Amino acid sequence: MVDKGWRSGEAPDGERPGGRQPETGFGVEEGRLTLRERKKLRTRQRISGEATLLFIRRGFDHVTVAEVARAAEVSTMTVFNYFPRKEDLFLDRIPEARELIVRAVRERGEDEPPLAALRRLVLGLLAERHPLGGVGEGFEHFWRTALDSPALRARGREAVEEMEDTLAALLAEIAGGDTDRPAHDARLGAALIVAAIRVAYVEAATRQLKGDPVDEVAVEQTEVLRRTFEALERALPGFA
Repeated sequence: MVDKGWRSGEAPDGERPGGRQPETGFGVEEGRLTLRERKKLRTRQRISGEATLLFIRRGFDHVTVAEVARAAEVSTMTVFNYFPRKEDLFLDRIPEARELIVRAVRERGEDEPPLAALRRLVLGLLAERHPLGGVGEGFEHFWRTALDSPALRARGREAVEEMEDTLAALLAEIAGGDTDRPAHDARLGAALIVAAIRVAYVEAATRQLKGDPVDEVAVEQTEVLRRTFEALERALPGFA
Protein backbone atom coordinates (compact mmCIF):
# COMPACT_ATOMS: atom_id res chain seq x y z
CA MET A 1 0.00 0.00 0.00
CA VAL A 2 1.40 3.38 -0.93
CA ASP A 3 0.89 6.78 0.61
CA LYS A 4 -1.66 8.76 -1.38
CA GLY A 5 -1.31 11.90 0.68
CA TRP A 6 -4.27 11.28 2.99
CA ARG A 7 -5.48 14.21 5.01
CA SER A 8 -7.49 14.18 8.25
CA GLY A 9 -7.65 10.40 8.21
CA GLU A 10 -9.20 10.22 4.73
CA ALA A 11 -8.20 7.37 2.47
CA PRO A 12 -8.81 6.81 -1.24
CA ASP A 13 -11.73 4.58 -2.17
CA GLY A 14 -10.90 0.90 -1.85
CA GLU A 15 -7.89 1.38 0.42
CA ARG A 16 -7.54 1.07 4.16
CA PRO A 17 -5.10 2.94 6.38
CA GLY A 18 -2.53 0.89 8.23
CA GLY A 19 -2.30 -1.79 5.57
CA ARG A 20 -5.96 -2.83 5.73
CA GLN A 21 -7.44 -3.89 2.41
CA PRO A 22 -11.10 -4.83 1.94
CA GLU A 23 -10.42 -8.38 0.77
CA THR A 24 -7.18 -9.19 2.54
CA GLY A 25 -7.13 -12.27 4.73
CA PHE A 26 -5.89 -11.92 8.30
CA GLY A 27 -3.16 -14.52 8.05
CA VAL A 28 -5.67 -17.09 6.83
CA GLU A 29 -5.30 -19.10 3.65
CA GLU A 30 -8.82 -18.95 2.24
CA GLY A 31 -8.23 -22.08 0.19
CA ARG A 32 -8.36 -24.08 3.42
CA LEU A 33 -11.73 -22.66 4.44
CA THR A 34 -15.23 -23.81 3.60
CA LEU A 35 -17.52 -21.50 1.65
CA ARG A 36 -19.34 -20.58 4.85
CA GLU A 37 -16.06 -19.80 6.61
CA ARG A 38 -14.90 -17.61 3.72
CA LYS A 39 -18.15 -15.66 3.81
CA LYS A 40 -17.79 -15.12 7.55
CA LEU A 41 -14.19 -14.00 7.14
CA ARG A 42 -15.14 -11.48 4.47
CA THR A 43 -18.02 -10.16 6.54
CA ARG A 44 -15.63 -9.70 9.45
CA GLN A 45 -13.18 -7.87 7.21
CA ARG A 46 -15.87 -5.62 5.78
CA ILE A 47 -17.16 -4.65 9.22
CA SER A 48 -13.66 -3.96 10.53
CA GLY A 49 -12.66 -2.06 7.41
CA GLU A 50 -15.65 0.26 7.53
CA ALA A 51 -15.18 0.75 11.26
CA THR A 52 -11.52 1.66 10.76
CA LEU A 53 -12.36 4.33 8.18
CA LEU A 54 -14.99 5.88 10.45
CA PHE A 55 -12.72 5.81 13.50
CA ILE A 56 -9.83 7.40 11.62
CA ARG A 57 -11.99 10.10 10.06
CA ARG A 58 -13.95 11.06 13.18
CA GLY A 59 -12.13 9.57 16.16
CA PHE A 60 -12.88 6.28 17.88
CA ASP A 61 -14.90 7.79 20.73
CA HIS A 62 -17.17 9.73 18.36
CA VAL A 63 -18.41 6.75 16.33
CA THR A 64 -21.13 4.37 17.54
CA VAL A 65 -21.42 0.68 16.81
CA ALA A 66 -24.77 1.40 15.15
CA GLU A 67 -23.01 3.72 12.68
CA VAL A 68 -20.46 1.02 11.92
CA ALA A 69 -23.29 -1.44 11.29
CA ARG A 70 -24.98 0.93 8.86
CA ALA A 71 -21.73 1.55 6.97
CA ALA A 72 -21.07 -2.20 6.70
CA GLU A 73 -24.73 -2.91 5.81
CA VAL A 74 -25.24 -5.37 8.65
CA SER A 75 -27.22 -5.31 11.89
CA THR A 76 -25.75 -4.11 15.17
CA MET A 77 -26.20 -7.64 16.49
CA THR A 78 -24.08 -8.97 13.63
CA VAL A 79 -21.29 -6.54 14.53
CA PHE A 80 -21.30 -7.80 18.13
CA ASN A 81 -21.36 -11.41 16.92
CA TYR A 82 -17.98 -10.79 15.28
CA PHE A 83 -16.58 -8.22 17.71
CA PRO A 84 -17.79 -8.51 21.33
CA ARG A 85 -16.27 -5.13 22.20
CA LYS A 86 -16.21 -1.91 20.23
CA GLU A 87 -12.44 -1.64 20.76
CA ASP A 88 -11.96 -4.95 18.95
CA LEU A 89 -13.35 -3.40 15.77
CA PHE A 90 -10.21 -1.29 15.54
CA LEU A 91 -7.71 -3.56 17.30
CA ASP A 92 -8.98 -6.50 15.29
CA ARG A 93 -5.59 -8.12 14.79
CA ILE A 94 -5.08 -9.06 18.44
CA PRO A 95 -6.26 -12.65 17.85
CA GLU A 96 -3.97 -12.92 14.82
CA ALA A 97 -1.00 -11.69 16.85
CA ARG A 98 -1.68 -14.30 19.52
CA GLU A 99 -2.01 -17.04 16.90
CA LEU A 100 1.26 -16.04 15.23
CA ILE A 101 3.12 -16.16 18.53
CA VAL A 102 1.74 -19.60 19.34
CA ARG A 103 2.59 -20.96 15.89
CA ALA A 104 6.08 -19.46 15.90
CA VAL A 105 6.95 -21.11 19.21
CA ARG A 106 5.19 -24.45 18.72
CA GLU A 107 6.20 -24.96 15.09
CA ARG A 108 9.81 -23.85 15.42
CA GLY A 109 12.64 -26.06 14.25
CA GLU A 110 13.71 -28.96 16.43
CA ASP A 111 16.91 -27.20 17.55
CA GLU A 112 15.52 -23.65 17.38
CA PRO A 113 15.16 -21.85 20.74
CA PRO A 114 11.90 -19.97 21.40
CA LEU A 115 13.65 -16.59 21.35
CA ALA A 116 15.07 -17.33 17.91
CA ALA A 117 11.61 -18.28 16.66
CA LEU A 118 10.09 -15.07 18.02
CA ARG A 119 12.92 -13.02 16.55
CA ARG A 120 12.30 -14.59 13.15
CA LEU A 121 8.57 -13.85 13.45
CA VAL A 122 8.96 -10.20 14.46
CA LEU A 123 11.62 -9.40 11.86
CA GLY A 124 9.60 -11.21 9.20
CA LEU A 125 6.48 -9.15 9.92
CA LEU A 126 8.53 -5.96 9.70
CA ALA A 127 10.16 -7.01 6.41
CA GLU A 128 6.75 -7.81 4.92
CA ARG A 129 5.34 -4.44 6.06
CA HIS A 130 2.65 -6.47 7.78
CA PRO A 131 0.35 -4.33 9.98
CA LEU A 132 1.57 -6.28 13.00
CA GLY A 133 5.12 -5.26 12.07
CA GLY A 134 4.20 -1.73 13.12
CA VAL A 135 5.89 0.12 10.24
CA GLY A 136 4.36 0.99 6.89
CA GLU A 137 2.90 3.66 4.65
CA GLY A 138 -0.18 5.19 6.27
CA PHE A 139 0.33 3.47 9.62
CA GLU A 140 0.49 6.84 11.34
CA HIS A 141 -3.31 7.07 10.93
CA PHE A 142 -3.69 3.92 13.00
CA TRP A 143 -1.26 5.03 15.69
CA ARG A 144 -2.78 8.50 15.98
CA THR A 145 -6.33 7.13 16.30
CA ALA A 146 -5.25 4.63 18.95
CA LEU A 147 -3.34 7.19 21.00
CA ASP A 148 -6.18 9.71 20.87
CA SER A 149 -8.65 7.29 22.51
CA PRO A 150 -8.42 6.36 26.22
CA ALA A 151 -10.57 3.30 25.51
CA LEU A 152 -8.23 2.04 22.79
CA ARG A 153 -5.16 2.69 24.93
CA ALA A 154 -6.74 0.69 27.75
CA ARG A 155 -7.57 -2.18 25.40
CA GLY A 156 -4.00 -2.04 24.11
CA ARG A 157 -2.67 -2.49 27.65
CA GLU A 158 -4.99 -5.45 28.12
CA ALA A 159 -3.71 -6.95 24.87
CA VAL A 160 -0.12 -6.66 26.11
CA GLU A 161 -1.10 -8.57 29.26
CA GLU A 162 -2.86 -11.20 27.14
CA MET A 163 0.24 -11.67 24.98
CA GLU A 164 2.34 -11.98 28.10
CA ASP A 165 0.02 -14.66 29.53
CA THR A 166 0.02 -16.55 26.23
CA LEU A 167 3.80 -16.49 25.98
CA ALA A 168 4.25 -17.49 29.63
CA ALA A 169 2.10 -20.57 29.03
CA LEU A 170 4.14 -21.43 25.93
CA LEU A 171 7.44 -21.11 27.78
CA ALA A 172 6.05 -23.23 30.61
CA GLU A 173 4.97 -25.82 28.05
CA ILE A 174 8.51 -25.96 26.65
CA ALA A 175 9.89 -26.47 30.16
CA GLY A 176 7.36 -29.20 30.88
CA GLY A 177 5.64 -27.15 33.56
CA ASP A 178 2.07 -26.21 34.38
CA THR A 179 0.69 -24.07 31.55
CA ASP A 180 -2.26 -22.91 33.66
CA ARG A 181 0.07 -21.68 36.39
CA PRO A 182 3.44 -20.97 34.74
CA ALA A 183 6.46 -20.99 37.00
CA HIS A 184 8.39 -17.84 37.86
CA ASP A 185 11.00 -18.27 35.10
CA ALA A 186 8.33 -18.59 32.41
CA ARG A 187 6.37 -15.59 33.68
CA LEU A 188 9.48 -13.45 34.03
CA GLY A 189 10.74 -14.47 30.61
CA ALA A 190 7.41 -13.67 28.96
CA ALA A 191 7.21 -10.30 30.72
CA LEU A 192 10.70 -9.29 29.61
CA ILE A 193 10.16 -10.41 26.00
CA VAL A 194 6.83 -8.64 25.59
CA ALA A 195 8.08 -5.47 27.29
CA ALA A 196 11.21 -5.33 25.13
CA ILE A 197 9.27 -5.76 21.89
CA ARG A 198 6.70 -3.19 23.02
CA VAL A 199 9.42 -0.60 23.62
CA ALA A 200 10.75 -1.13 20.11
CA TYR A 201 7.27 -0.78 18.61
CA VAL A 202 6.58 2.41 20.55
CA GLU A 203 9.81 3.93 19.24
CA ALA A 204 8.83 3.10 15.65
CA ALA A 205 5.32 4.48 16.14
CA THR A 206 6.69 7.72 17.60
CA ARG A 207 8.95 8.24 14.61
CA GLN A 208 6.16 7.63 12.13
CA LEU A 209 3.91 10.09 13.94
CA LYS A 210 6.69 12.67 13.61
CA GLY A 211 6.67 12.11 9.86
CA ASP A 212 10.00 10.31 9.48
CA PRO A 213 10.34 8.43 6.15
CA VAL A 214 8.88 4.95 6.46
CA ASP A 215 11.77 3.22 4.70
CA GLU A 216 14.23 4.89 7.06
CA VAL A 217 12.17 3.90 10.09
CA ALA A 218 11.95 0.30 8.84
CA VAL A 219 15.71 0.01 8.37
CA GLU A 220 16.46 1.39 11.81
CA GLN A 221 13.66 -0.63 13.40
CA THR A 222 15.24 -3.79 12.03
CA GLU A 223 18.47 -2.92 13.80
CA VAL A 224 16.62 -1.97 17.00
CA LEU A 225 14.84 -5.33 17.04
CA ARG A 226 18.07 -7.21 16.42
CA ARG A 227 19.72 -5.46 19.35
CA THR A 228 16.60 -6.09 21.43
CA PHE A 229 16.73 -9.82 20.86
CA GLU A 230 20.47 -9.94 21.47
CA ALA A 231 19.82 -8.33 24.86
CA LEU A 232 16.99 -10.78 25.56
CA GLU A 233 19.25 -13.72 24.71
CA ARG A 234 21.82 -12.51 27.24
CA ALA A 235 19.14 -11.90 29.87
CA LEU A 236 17.25 -15.16 29.24
CA PRO A 237 19.81 -17.85 28.34
CA GLY A 238 17.33 -20.56 29.27
CA PHE A 239 15.12 -19.59 26.31
CA ALA A 240 17.95 -18.83 23.88
